[in-house]
Amino acid sequence: MAQVPNLDNAPINLKSLRDQSQKELITILKNIRGKKCLVIDPKLGGSLSLIVQSSLLKEHGAELRHLNAEPVQTDCTKVVYLVRAQLDLMKFICSHIHHDISKGIQREYFVYFVPRRAVVCEKILEEEKIHHLLTIGEYPLYLIPLDEDVLSFELDVAYKEHLVDGDTTSLWHIAKAIHKLEFSFGLIPNVRAKGKASVRVADILNRMQSEEPVNTSEQTGVPEINTIILLDREVDMITPMCSQLTYEGLLDEFLGINNGAVELDSSIMGVQQEGKKIKVPLNSSDKLFKEIRDQNFEVVVQVLRQKATSMKQDYTEMQTTNQTVSELKDFVKKLNSLPEMTRHINLGQHLTMFTSKPSFLARLDMEQTLVEAESYDICFEYIEEMIHKQEPLINVLRLLILFSITNSGLPKKNFDYLRRELLHSYGFEHIATLNNLEKSGLLKKQETKSNWITIKRALRLVVEDTDTANPNDISYVFSGYAPLSIRLVQHAIRSGWRPIEEILKLLPGPHSDIKRGGFSSSPSLDSLNGSLHNSDKVVDGRRSLVLVVFIGGVTSAEISALRFLSAQEGMAYDIIVATTKIVNGSTLTETFVEKLG
Repeated sequence: MAQVPNLDNAPINLKSLRDQSQKELITILKNIRGKKCLVIDPKLGGSLSLIVQSSLLKEHGAELRHLNAEPVQTDCTKVVYLVRAQLDLMKFICSHIHHDISKGIQREYFVYFVPRRAVVCEKILEEEKIHHLLTIGEYPLYLIPLDEDVLSFELDVAYKEHLVDGDTTSLWHIAKAIHKLEFSFGLIPNVRAKGKASVRVADILNRMQSEEPVNTSEQTGVPEINTIILLDREVDMITPMCSQLTYEGLLDEFLGINNGAVELDSSIMGVQQEGKKIKVPLNSSDKLFKEIRDQNFEVVVQVLRQKATSMKQDYTEMQTTNQTVSELKDFVKKLNSLPEMTRHINLGQHLTMFTSKPSFLARLDMEQTLVEAESYDICFEYIEEMIHKQEPLINVLRLLILFSITNSGLPKKNFDYLRRELLHSYGFEHIATLNNLEKSGLLKKQETKSNWITIKRALRLVVEDTDTANPNDISYVFSGYAPLSIRLVQHAIRSGWRPIEEILKLLPGPHSDIKRGGFSSSPSLDSLNGSLHNSDKVVDGRRSLVLVVFIGGVTSAEISALRFLSAQEGMAYDIIVATTKIVNGSTLTETFVEKLG
């Protein structure tokens, strides 16, 4: 199955976006005549695989290499570097060129920055006295469609850069990407934002519109995207720290989904090749995955069992009775879905090894206790014991962040004690990690009484008796906890944020609500209560669109909850998600990890 996802069913024409990115890359290659060696920043490699098949690059005369410290081994006289604007990558390029010069190898060098060039990087190239040997350009890849309703800016450390380093480059990047979207799909009339970074992105977006205006819909008809909701990850750091319980969420938690695929030992997938790893693509081109990805894992196990049983029965009937031609045809059709079934039965079986462990079940219990925030001592002792047992540091930090946020920090005595125990247990080089977490407010001393219980009750975040098999609420994705971030989106869509204004003020960061362009007459979300306004329908009868943007990352479980909302009866909108990166609690926490020395 192709790694490049099928976008035919996307609510807006994402295929045209992808084709445009593909065309821009091919144009770069075409303009450099003859054979060339394309040296790709490894972090970009995965992103590019979602846009263009490597065979197409080879057709345009490109030999492919990954960028690392080793000099490039190639017979090509033209070397093209495709890189993010990062200092360590510039050092690799400099050392490659110095190596070639010392060996008397003559080549032409091209550096294309993704998505745009940076002065500091070019300074390094000048200092190393190689700038004059390079042809420098840009490949403006701001947004990558991961699936038919998910876009990624691929900014994996944006949250840490903004909160800890005070670096706001990524916010400009996000605004630029949204503005590019508007050139394709029209000016977005309603912009809602919650959180420091989100409000800032909304401001930058308005500035870009005044400097480089997109035609408003007076000239172009109804805009395809009616509303954009920008949310800071900082507004809800509780959700990503909880273990996701949807099928796709668990695959990410335990196996790590990268660029829409998991990589695992071939033996797990029933292929007997000693020590060989295989990549399994996970996107909606796989019909069975599309059906089960958003379900709670308990239900997925039953669904797979039912499908396998029914196929077995069909097979038995085939052998014992005479079938008509049309019955045979139906059976063959079912057989076509066998590879997908085998794939997910293997993956499901492998996941069960993790989800049935007592340690995982104990962790889920503890997360629930932390979210309910009513048993401080039990939680404190559990985390203390984890530290003394030297459980993986990331697992400890995830629960500690959850503990700190639900309690609005820890009392000074407990805070100092746990900090000291962590450093004793895991080594003093982790002091930088703890400082990063403190600086970002994820781990702090308690200064005011926590308002988490008020927020939790007002937004009904803990739902008793959640039915995971026939869910009627988004809480099914965490078996009883409704993600705060998605509750905010739910309110924004159903009745606007005005009724929950007081609760919004209790959450981190400011919020804003802007109407743009000549749209004062178009109904805002405030007037929508789930009924569809005629003026909100796109011309050809499709539902209007809401773009939900997560700055700092979103989990698969939250995306599943949004798909669930979008599928509800009486829902007036299709929802598309854009995010700096798809994350889970561990990958998000890892961005703050920094070892001294």
